[in-house]
Amino acid sequence: MWTKGKIDGFEFIIKHFEEGSEYGIDQGRISKLSIIKGEKIIANYDRGWDIEPKDTDEVAVFQKLLKKYN
Repeated sequence: MWTKGKIDGFEFIIKHFEEGSEYGIDQGRISKLSIIKGEKIIANYDRGWDIEPKDTDEVAVFQKLLKKYN
Protein backbone atom coordinates (compact mmCIF):
# COMPACT_ATOMS: atom_id res chain seq x y z
CA MET A 1 0.00 0.00 0.00
CA TRP A 2 1.22 3.51 -0.85
CA THR A 3 0.52 6.39 1.51
CA LYS A 4 1.19 10.08 0.82
CA GLY A 5 0.80 12.92 3.25
CA LYS A 6 2.22 15.87 5.15
CA ILE A 7 3.62 16.05 8.65
CA ASP A 8 5.28 18.97 10.44
CA GLY A 9 5.88 20.87 7.18
CA PHE A 10 7.36 17.87 5.35
CA GLU A 11 5.75 15.75 2.64
CA PHE A 12 6.15 11.99 2.64
CA ILE A 13 5.50 8.98 0.42
CA ILE A 14 5.62 5.52 1.99
CA LYS A 15 5.19 2.01 0.62
CA HIS A 16 4.23 -0.26 3.51
CA PHE A 17 2.87 -3.74 3.97
CA GLU A 18 0.83 -5.71 6.50
CA GLU A 19 3.84 -7.79 7.58
CA GLY A 20 7.49 -6.93 8.18
CA SER A 21 10.14 -7.82 5.63
CA GLU A 22 13.89 -8.29 5.41
CA TYR A 23 13.83 -5.29 3.03
CA GLY A 24 11.90 -3.05 5.41
CA ILE A 25 13.36 -0.42 7.70
CA ASP A 26 14.55 -2.36 10.78
CA GLN A 27 12.93 -5.49 9.26
CA GLY A 28 9.59 -3.69 9.49
CA ARG A 29 6.67 -2.93 7.20
CA ILE A 30 8.12 0.15 5.38
CA SER A 31 9.98 -0.89 2.23
CA LYS A 32 10.12 2.53 0.56
CA LEU A 33 10.09 6.00 2.10
CA SER A 34 10.71 9.50 0.80
CA ILE A 35 10.58 12.62 2.97
CA ILE A 36 10.52 15.88 1.07
CA LYS A 37 10.98 19.49 2.21
CA GLY A 38 10.03 21.98 -0.51
CA GLU A 39 11.66 20.64 -3.68
CA LYS A 40 14.40 18.67 -1.90
CA ILE A 41 14.32 14.98 -0.92
CA ILE A 42 15.85 14.96 2.55
CA ALA A 43 15.45 11.23 3.25
CA ASN A 44 15.04 8.28 0.91
CA TYR A 45 14.84 4.56 1.69
CA ASP A 46 14.33 2.02 -1.11
CA ARG A 47 15.09 -1.37 0.46
CA GLY A 48 18.14 0.39 1.88
CA TRP A 49 19.16 3.96 2.67
CA ASP A 50 19.99 6.26 -0.25
CA ILE A 51 19.67 9.45 1.82
CA GLU A 52 19.34 9.27 5.61
CA PRO A 53 17.61 11.99 7.66
CA LYS A 54 20.26 14.24 9.21
CA ASP A 55 19.13 17.20 11.29
CA THR A 56 16.90 17.16 14.36
CA ASP A 57 13.68 18.06 12.50
CA GLU A 58 14.26 15.45 9.80
CA VAL A 59 14.97 12.72 12.35
CA ALA A 60 11.89 13.70 14.38
CA VAL A 61 9.63 13.42 11.32
CA PHE A 62 11.23 10.08 10.40
CA GLN A 63 10.64 8.76 13.94
CA LYS A 64 6.96 9.78 13.82
CA LEU A 65 6.50 8.01 10.48
CA LEU A 66 8.36 4.94 11.71
CA LYS A 67 6.15 4.76 14.78
CA LYS A 68 2.96 5.04 12.73
CA TYR A 69 3.74 2.83 9.73
CA ASN A 70 6.44 0.37 10.79
